[in-house]
Order: sequence, then structure tokens, then C-alpha cells
Amino acid sequence: MPDTSSSVYLVDPTSDPVVVRIEGRACFQNSGCLRDFIHEMLQQGKTRFVLDFQHCSGMDSTFLGVLAGAALELRKTAPEGTLVVARPGPRNLELIRNLGLHRLLILDAGENDPGVDNCRTVLECKNRTEIETARLVLEAHENLVAAEPANRAKFQDVLTFLRNRVQPK
Repeated sequence: MPDTSSSVYLVDPTSDPVVVRIEGRACFQNSGCLRDFIHEMLQQGKTRFVLDFQHCSGMDSTFLGVLAGAALELRKTAPEGTLVVARPGPRNLELIRNLGLHRLLILDAGENDPGVDNCRTVLECKNRTEIETARLVLEAHENLVAAEPANRAKFQDVLTFLRNRVQPK
């Protein structure tokens, strides 16, 4: 398992757009708190988000599925919300494009600072049970398929495994 102890999301929930700075690796172990935070901000009427990837060392498909889910939710708001991915770097940009998420997100590959100076609040990731984590990972991968149907072939085995895992016995 990768070490995520140094991974953190720093946020400025009062800004417009809401700014999130990703420090370290964004993965299934820590993407639930980002999903919960975005949901909470949506409940408060916030519909514009910027995620700064300058210090993001990598991301997995669950994190990308959380992004896809957020972008899909923002499309349902009136007026339509936005999710900007700022300074993703070449590797993260490649991952986003390979899964077709560039069609849902606004990509800003420039070097302009997206306003991360006030990102001082650390998102606390709650401990999740194994089943809760499996549900999060399943939902994230279903979001990837909803965002780009071609992703079904890439994640079919994962989806089948997780559906069997979370179904009551």
C-alpha cells in the first residue's frame, strides 16, 4: 500500500471559487474526504471549484472517479458549476485525458497561481470500514463509466469484484 500519511488536501472553503490544494498522492485512501467536502460545499450553494495539482505526486482511478462524480454533479446545478484542474503536470494530465475526463473538467495547465495562498484548512479524512471504502471505490469507478462509456472495458473486472464485495450476503 502506498504511504498516504504525507498526503493532504488544503482548502479555502470561503473563497469563490472554492480552492483545494492537493499535497502528495491522491488515492482511494484519501479521496473520500474530498468527495465529502465537495458535497458539503454543494449543499452550501458553492458551485465553482479549483483544484491545484502543482504538488500532487500522483493519483489513482478512484480519485479520478471522485473528480468525475463531482464534475457530473456540478453539471446538474443551475447555473452549471465548474471544476477547474489547475497545474496538473504532464503525467496527471495524461491520466485525465486517458479516461476522457478532460471533457468534463476545465483544464488549466498554465503556471498561474490559482489562489492557493489561503488554503490553510486541512481536510480530515474519517476512518472508513472496509465495506465503506469498497462502496466509495465502486461509486468512483461507476462515475468513470458514466463520464466516458469506453471506460467500462477498462474497469469491468474492478466493477464486478466491488459489486460482489458490497452486496449483502
